[in-house]
Amino acid sequence: MKRVVVLGGGESGYGSAILAKVKGFDVFLSDKGKIADKYKAQLEKWGIPYEEGTHTEELILNADEAVKSPGIPDKAPMVKALREAGIPVVSEIEFAGRYTHARKICITGSNGKTTTTSLTYRMLKDGGMKVALGGNIGESFAYTVAVAEDEEGRRTARRLGVEVPETPEWYVLELSSFQLDGVHGFRADVAVLMNITPDHLDRYEYRMQNYVDSKFRVIRNMGPEDTFIYSDDDPVIAGELGKYPMTMRRLPFSVKRNERPGASLYGGTFTATDGTFTVEMETARMRIKGIHNTYDAMAATLAALSAGVEPDSIRRTLESFAGVEHRLEPAGELDGVLYVNDSKATNVDSVWYALESMTRPVVWIAGGTDKGNDYGPLMDFAREKVKALVCMGLDNDKLKKSFSGIVPVIYDTDSLEDAMNAARAAAVPGDTVLLSPACASFDLFRNYEDRGERFKAWVKERTGKQQQ
Repeated sequence: MKRVVVLGGGESGYGSAILAKVKGFDVFLSDKGKIADKYKAQLEKWGIPYEEGTHTEELILNADEAVKSPGIPDKAPMVKALREAGIPVVSEIEFAGRYTHARKICITGSNGKTTTTSLTYRMLKDGGMKVALGGNIGESFAYTVAVAEDEEGRRTARRLGVEVPETPEWYVLELSSFQLDGVHGFRADVAVLMNITPDHLDRYEYRMQNYVDSKFRVIRNMGPEDTFIYSDDDPVIAGELGKYPMTMRRLPFSVKRNERPGASLYGGTFTATDGTFTVEMETARMRIKGIHNTYDAMAATLAALSAGVEPDSIRRTLESFAGVEHRLEPAGELDGVLYVNDSKATNVDSVWYALESMTRPVVWIAGGTDKGNDYGPLMDFAREKVKALVCMGLDNDKLKKSFSGIVPVIYDTDSLEDAMNAARAAAVPGDTVLLSPACASFDLFRNYEDRGERFKAWVKERTGKQQQ
């Protein structure tokens, strides 16, 4: 019996373990840290042996294959030991992709992938298609494959009292570079590459080309029957296209050039065309605003057209879609000041789009775990729009040095409470307090969601008191 060891007990890990179990493999899950109670409950319900707080080599290095969760770096000692032992190490995406019969829309990029993925999913769902959401958001891809597509998995799920989802015709997957690093034979039917800007360079030996190569793994194994959707305005993507065999259909999108087939913007209306099908949409009719959301909408529209969604249905979804949590999400108004939660902006490019969209004076909250950021692209917007910078992190020296002389007032804080109090003191009616960190959250928070939720809770508590 094939032995599969799963490293990491989070969303990706428990899903991979359940898929290995229903496929009849001898499976073991190991997490060097603590496994969340909700995932332990799942592992125990499905009868999957696991350990936490340690990696026991004799239980891991006897594997035929290892499935590594994306948060575990390749340089981790156990990953290196597996590879030195000649044991293949793959990602959840690679592992689950072997066992699905559904078609896959795979969306990646440094920025915009969550909004684009969520919008594409909504378009397919609103269009009447059987579709599942997965990858970096939604349910684990491997888990959905296990309980929705495997007969044994469906039977076991029913016996355990677990909800069995409808078998999907399509998956819409948001894929990070970390997930793509472990992809080898996996193939996307539709690949979407939003943009490539510096991010996670600490994971890629501070070499931009390593990160770029990771992103381009989304088009591995694609052929003439597949579709590649990409930004024609991104200079990094443009510089890489000639390095790869491009036998697939290509649908570029641009706000600067007229793309046919593809998508382009002219006079406040974007037009997306694939074959004989065209969608025209006035951006003013969309609930999501800003040039970054126009890019996201064009990419999602092309993906939905490629999947066969009717243009009229796509237009209706574009008019109703309200965006995603933690991405330029209004959190409330306090003392005449608008508070905006952009916690998902964990790199410089995301913050560029956030500042670009601001129309009122900004008190900007930034900081966290720096990933090798170059803040140069933000200087013009910071000089023009930011009246105060509130640094929120355990080490704010780089931020303070970068924006000294650019932003009139800089505050140094090491907690959310101190940061919010400083921002409130700096803001006056008509201003916007913008949480757009440009950094990872791990110095003070569990993740960017935790950071955003606590920001919103702070605002909600005080707006509630004002209304009493």
